[in-house]
Amino acid sequence: MLIEFRVGNYRSFKDTVTLSMVASNINSHSQEIDNHNVFAVDDELKLLKSAAIYGANASGKSNLAKAISFMKWFMINSSKETQSTEKIGVEPFELNTDTKTAPSFFEIVFLLDGKKYRYGFEATQERVISEWLFYVPTSKETRIFARFYDGNSDKMEYLSKRFKGEGIHAKTRHNALFISVAAQFNVKIAQQILELLTQKLHLISGLEDKKYLAYTIKYLSADHENRESVINLIKKLDLGIREISLEETEVNYDSLPKDIPEELKRIILKTGAVKSSAINTFHQKFDHQGNYVELERFNLQHHESEGTQKIVALAGALVDTLKNGQVLIFDEFDARLHPLISKAIVTVFNSQETNYNHAQLIFMTHDTNLLSSQLFRRDQIWFTEKNKYGATDLYSLVEYKIKNDHSYERDYINGKYGAIPFIGNLTEIIGVSHE
Repeated sequence: MLIEFRVGNYRSFKDTVTLSMVASNINSHSQEIDNHNVFAVDDELKLLKSAAIYGANASGKSNLAKAISFMKWFMINSSKETQSTEKIGVEPFELNTDTKTAPSFFEIVFLLDGKKYRYGFEATQERVISEWLFYVPTSKETRIFARFYDGNSDKMEYLSKRFKGEGIHAKTRHNALFISVAAQFNVKIAQQILELLTQKLHLISGLEDKKYLAYTIKYLSADHENRESVINLIKKLDLGIREISLEETEVNYDSLPKDIPEELKRIILKTGAVKSSAINTFHQKFDHQGNYVELERFNLQHHESEGTQKIVALAGALVDTLKNGQVLIFDEFDARLHPLISKAIVTVFNSQETNYNHAQLIFMTHDTNLLSSQLFRRDQIWFTEKNKYGATDLYSLVEYKIKNDHSYERDYINGKYGAIPFIGNLTEIIGVSHE
């Protein structure tokens, strides 16, 4: 479970932004919302099931998702998919002379086997500057390891015997993370953390939803345990779909398009039989008197709208997240989705009945229809805004003293919370005739 994520410039804590999924000590206007949208880890820690991030275009919403995505990738892959001469893929803040060459800061707080962990690192494009891992075994945070670069060499400041990673630091390249190398050498804690990231933390973009169709195809297989859940989700979202099926056909030499080069055909079929999967949807057909006649089969790719294709493509990932209590970070959440469908997806996450495994949804959106006290607590609503120096600020609605049943949407559009675009006089673009 995700507790907190922090990213920014290491030189000053004020230059970092923090997204927290820790529930604040507030009550919404509805006890039902408090009961559904929050879950208790223990007597002291309560977490939120969802968080919505609003902001103007170019305010930094997507950059937050990209930062989390990079951190996950670097932790998992830096030991095996980078060479000693490669640059690290951090992007320093270019609009400040101090931060342009300063290290970028990443930190994540999460739960693993019921215990709270805090892991982070600082890195430039040339090297890792520092790296650390802490955990809370009972009540006090305890250091597991701490690594740093002193300007001349990379040093291990502290390494707990519990970590069982002796000798591995010497095998860690300057542009790789110690935790990534330790996992390669079968250090159990490191492996568990990277497995958690791989299996439990997922990032998707609403602009690239077709990439996730494989999830849905996998779940629509006849013998998959989640098949009915995926079908029911699609049918319940009022797309006119009454049934859905998966059609698999074997691809052979003759079925490949004739304009594909011969060499490419041989490569495609090199491993033997290849299967092609297609999703069919079924809609009711009526006669001229309005009587139901039969179900008509449509091909998802050729006959359904872009919005329907998106929902079907994402259905597998949504069910997977809910069933397995995962964390889903969803950029461009509302792209090609009707507001009521977006709301329905959020409601599924903010529910005791459908989200009994405490999955978490964090999404970036412009859909102000969701900005409601009937759907969210104040600590679930976040805003991104660029300051006068071009840096992103991330802050929560809980920082504003307003009534719990206030119209969040109206106040946001009116600029009360910031995080909206300032639009100049558009008539000055082409001029206006006063004749």
